[in-house]
Amino acid sequence: MTERLSPETRKTLLQPLFDTGWDMVEGRDAIHKTFKFKDFADAFGWMTRVAIWAEKWNHHPEWHNVYNRVNVTLITHDVDGLSSLDVKLARKMDGLFGAEKD
Repeated sequence: MTERLSPETRKTLLQPLFDTGWDMVEGRDAIHKTFKFKDFADAFGWMTRVAIWAEKWNHHPEWHNVYNRVNVTLITHDVDGLSSLDVKLARKMDGLFGAEKD
């Protein structure tokens, strides 16, 4: 069973994400980041790679794509807040995004 992040765990797990551009969503226990790509094909390709991991982990992002930008919000709806699944998926997104730039 997935659990909401404790206050102690949040400090350890979320700070590295904040350092890479993730932010808390105002009024929700969720995190958000906007990823910007060279063009639509790169953005869509990244989304496809993320979708494979999201499906594998049964943890799906709230996201919105317009041309070369993808706005992502992560929250674990089952716990109405952030869980380790959100941190795991955020790290994977950042890693795949970094691979796009190489």
